[in-house]
Amino acid sequence: MTALVLIGFGVMALAGSPVFALLGALALWLFHGAGIQSSAVIIELARLASLPSLIAVPLFTFAGYLLAESKAPQRLVALAESLFGWLPGGVAVAGLCACALFTAFTGASGVTIIALGGLIYPLLRRQGYPESFSLGLITTTGSLGLMFPPSLPIILYALVGKISVDKLFAAAALPGLLILAALSFYAVVVAKREGVKPIPFSWDALRRAARDAAWEIPLPLVIIGGIYGGLFTASEAAAVMCFYVLIAEVLIYKDVSWRKIPEVARQSMILVGSILIVLGCALGLTSYMIDADIPGRIFAFLHEHVKSPWGFLALLNVFLLIVNMVEIFSAIVIVVPLIAPVAVQYGIDPVHLGALFLLNLEIGYMTPPLGLNLFLSSRRFDKPLPGLYRAVAPFWILLVGALMVVTYCPSLSLWLPKLLKLP
Repeated sequence: MTALVLIGFGVMALAGSPVFALLGALALWLFHGAGIQSSAVIIELARLASLPSLIAVPLFTFAGYLLAESKAPQRLVALAESLFGWLPGGVAVAGLCACALFTAFTGASGVTIIALGGLIYPLLRRQGYPESFSLGLITTTGSLGLMFPPSLPIILYALVGKISVDKLFAAAALPGLLILAALSFYAVVVAKREGVKPIPFSWDALRRAARDAAWEIPLPLVIIGGIYGGLFTASEAAAVMCFYVLIAEVLIYKDVSWRKIPEVARQSMILVGSILIVLGCALGLTSYMIDADIPGRIFAFLHEHVKSPWGFLALLNVFLLIVNMVEIFSAIVIVVPLIAPVAVQYGIDPVHLGALFLLNLEIGYMTPPLGLNLFLSSRRFDKPLPGLYRAVAPFWILLVGALMVVTYCPSLSLWLPKLLKLP
C-alpha cells in the first residue's frame, strides 16, 4: 500500500501537480498513518504566520518587483560600466557587479537574466568577448546576488533554520565576495586572451551615470548599513527599502506610474503566496520527519559510514548540488530541518552550514542538466541547452572551487558575524 501511494505521488509530481499540494498531501497521509491529528499541519502554518521576520518576505519582494519594473537595470549597468569599463575585463566585471546587486535586491534569478541579460549580452559581444563566455557569464550572474543582503533565500533559510537573519546576512557576505572576485579574475583573463580593449575612462560619463542613479546608489548603503549599524532589524529594513524604492521609482524617477502599482503588488504577492504555501506545507512535512526521528536515523546511518566532519561536508555538497537544481524554495524548507541536526552532531556551526547551503543553492541554479538559469537563458537568448552547458562549464568549475574553500575554511563565513558581535 505504501509503495502504491508513493508511486502515486511520483506520478502526480511528473504530471506537474503544484508542489504545495504534493507536500501538504504527503504530510497529511504520513500524520494519518502515524495516528497523529492532521491539525498538526495547520499548527505549522499558524506558527509560520507568527514569525516576526516573516514580514520581510513580502516587503522585500514588492520592492524588488518595483525595481524590476523601473529603469533601474539600465542605470545600474551604465554606472557599473563607467566605474569599471576602463579596467582590463572591465565591462564583464561591470556586468557581474550590476547583476549581483540587482539579484540581491530583487531576490529572483529569472528577473536578472531577463532584465539585465538583454543589456549586458550585446554589450559584451560588441566589446569582443566570445559568445560562449558572454552566455556563460549572463547565465551564471543570474544567481550571483543570492549571497548578499537582502537576498530572499537568506531570509527563508534563517526562518526555517531558526537562526538570526542578520547573522546569516553577515556569514554569506564574504563567500559571496570570494565568488565575485573569482569570476572577475576569470573575466580579466578572458579579456586579455581575446584582446578585448577597455572603454576609455570618462569623468563626464561617470558623473552622468552617478547623477542618473543618484537615488539608487544609497540604497545598499542604507539597507546594509542600517542593519549592521543597529538602526533597524531585517524586517524594519524591508519596510524602509519598500518605502525608499516606492518614493524613488514612482515619485522621483516616475518610471512606474501610480496606476501600475496595484499590478506590481499583485504579481509580487503571487510569488510571495506561492512561497508561503510551499513553506507552510513543507514545514508540516518536516514536523512529521522530526517527530519520526528521521534526522537521528540519517545521522546513525552516516555515522556508521562517514566518520569525519570533512567527509560529511563533501557528501553534503554533492547532495545539495543535486537537490538545488530542482525546486529551490522546497529544497530549503524540506532539506534544512533534516540536515541541520545531523550537521550539529558532526560539530558543524549552524551559521557556517547556512552559508554552505546558500552557496550550493547559487551553484545549483546553473548546474546541468536541470539548473533553472540554463532554461531561462535558453529561452531568453534562443540558444540550445547543450551549448549553454558548455558555456557555463568554466564558471561552474570556478564556483565549485570557491565552494570547496568556503566548505573547509569555516572562518570565511564565521569571521564577519563574530567581528560584528551578532547574537
